[in-house]
Amino acid sequence: MDKKAKVNASILIIGNEILSGRTRDTNTSTLAKWLNSIGVNVAEVRVIPDIEEKIIDTLNFLRSKYDYVFTTGGIGPTHDDITAQSVSKAFGIKYEAHKEAFKILEAYYEKGKFNDGRQKMAWMPENANLILNPTSGAPGFNVDNVFCLPGVPSILKSMLGGLTNSIVGGKPIKSLTISLRTVESEIANSLTKVQDDNQDVEIGSYPFFHAGKLGVSIVIRSEDQSKIDDCNSQILKFINEKNIEIVDR
Repeated sequence: MDKKAKVNASILIIGNEILSGRTRDTNTSTLAKWLNSIGVNVAEVRVIPDIEEKIIDTLNFLRSKYDYVFTTGGIGPTHDDITAQSVSKAFGIKYEAHKEAFKILEAYYEKGKFNDGRQKMAWMPENANLILNPTSGAPGFNVDNVFCLPGVPSILKSMLGGLTNSIVGGKPIKSLTISLRTVESEIANSLTKVQDDNQDVEIGSYPFFHAGKLGVSIVIRSEDQSKIDDCNSQILKFINEKNIEIVDR
């Protein structure tokens, strides 16, 4: 892949517990920050239920549209963990016990504790590449441009280091945040002008409420640090002219 080309990814969060609000999704943020750091832009995020047909249809759409797809959730030991089987069907690949994954899990658990439920975590698409899990033993897996990771945030995070050499990104995406004691309407016109003058830089404004007071964070994102610096100078100029306070968050 051309290192200069823009590389795009999508994140597919799978799980009824996310949609119901029982579980808070932090994996999107973790994955997006990591992908940005290795030059992969997250272009789309979807959250879908544990329904086989929905997983297959969504996965087939995303993997045809983006360079990479990262799924989280649904590769555990319970009956509703159906991601591995669904990925197998999406690719038209046999779903079977992966010999290497089986050995890893068998060695991980004490004798007699590697029950049927835990053995289910060794089932995945035929000849899938394993994503090693340094935290809880059960590996994730990769087929073509699809990477399947667990839903537990701490486990997912621990597995990313082992993936870095498998992902070919472009230039790392850098960012700078300026937090202000103001409201969006106060800076909207000035910020729009900076954006219009720097259309190859992504500039966003995000309100926040901190220590009982309203504020706005301006986030500048680009592969080119000099362009971020230019935008920063232009933004600081109008901030000073308007006597707006810069705050630490």
